[in-house]
Amino acid sequence: MNSPDAQLGEFILFCVERRGKEWPAIYDEMALVAGQRLFRGLDYTELKQLGLSLAASNLDRLIEQVEQVTAQHPEL
Repeated sequence: MNSPDAQLGEFILFCVERRGKEWPAIYDEMALVAGQRLFRGLDYTELKQLGLSLAASNLDRLIEQVEQVTAQHPEL
């Protein structure tokens, strides 16, 4: 799997720092952050354009992205 875009990595880290990396809490936090545009004003559509989809049909890829980003930050 390719590394997530740097901005997506920052989005994931932002959400993990707010809520932790356990599922489903991290998913709920990412949905909340996107829905309220709390990270750099990005919403669901803009995140999807960058390569991160919160659609239920994409959960396997989303889990991989979160694991990949958090693996680079063992302090989390």
